[in-house]
Amino acid sequence: MYLHWKKYKKTHGLMLAKFGLVVLLFVVGIHFSSGQGQLLSLGNSSAIAQQQAEGVIRPANISGVVKQTSPAVVKIETIIQSNVTANPYLNDPFFRQFFESRGMTNTQIQKGMGSGFIVSEDGYIITNNHVIEGATEIKVILTTNKSYQAKVIGSDKELDLAVLKISPDEKLKTLKLGNSDQAEVGDWVIAIGNPYGLDHTVTVGVISAKGRPVAIEDKNFRNLLQTDASINPGNSGGPLINLQGEVVGVNTAINSQAQGIGFAIPSTTVASVYNQLITKGTVAHPYLGVNIQPTQDQRGVMVSGIIQNSPANAAGIRVGDVIVKFNGKNIETTQGLLDAVADSQVGEKVTLEVISSGQMKEIKIIMGDKSNIK
Repeated sequence: MYLHWKKYKKTHGLMLAKFGLVVLLFVVGIHFSSGQGQLLSLGNSSAIAQQQAEGVIRPANISGVVKQTSPAVVKIETIIQSNVTANPYLNDPFFRQFFESRGMTNTQIQKGMGSGFIVSEDGYIITNNHVIEGATEIKVILTTNKSYQAKVIGSDKELDLAVLKISPDEKLKTLKLGNSDQAEVGDWVIAIGNPYGLDHTVTVGVISAKGRPVAIEDKNFRNLLQTDASINPGNSGGPLINLQGEVVGVNTAINSQAQGIGFAIPSTTVASVYNQLITKGTVAHPYLGVNIQPTQDQRGVMVSGIIQNSPANAAGIRVGDVIVKFNGKNIETTQGLLDAVADSQVGEKVTLEVISSGQMKEIKIIMGDKSNIK
């Protein structure tokens, strides 16, 4: 009896051990299978998470936007020819009288490169003015490697924009201008261009700030978009695109003293300039015709100079006058007056409140057009 029980106990224990081993292997197998399934699904996990997450905003299909918009982005190559004096003595008026100047000059050729984008199927293109300024030859190259000679329809140096026209043998892909006023800081944007000649380079970032006043060489911009999407030489004139495939800005400048800081002209400004250039060939810029400086008591701005034949000169404004109001708006800084002038219209009659010789005066002025100054 004892041996029988001992044998039964041993057999039963062995069965329990086997059962336990089977359960253990089953649990391990489930865990391993689960791990394998998770690894195999990693390729789509981000997409699934994006679809399932609520209240989380992530970039849309950037590659899809690029494929859609890239055919409308062009490379612009320019040639600038200038005559340089071969004999250095001809640069001096004294020595020039002793030399025959004919045949003493050489033609110097400079090549430039930039970007642009097509806005009409028949070949109108927007770019920066500095990309094509002074060019004797302009060539536009499409993504299909077709190239066309372009002519300048109009350009505006102050706002650094230009419109070109090519004559294609087919309908072209185009880009639509979006509303930059509706863009928000933090919105994703895509820059496409030809930095350093690297054709159709794509960079991605966000709008870092809006309404940036920036001074670039002899131009003073009031309202640029700032972005951290990389913008390098050769990107100039290319589009800054939102995730709907619309142009919200024209890439125009970089900050050489910092990384990740680029600027673009807002599309609202671009649309206005484009319409004026294709209809008139020029852009109207309202102006008073005064040089100004801050005042010591920080009230208004002081007139430090008057441009001849300007609206200010015709209205009787004098050097030393202090402009304190422009059409009822208080003027406290020089930038405030510049902004007020820029927001007016050419031909508009405005009222200035001026302190002249200690007396407050109201002066009526008809705004002039800066583009008419020779």
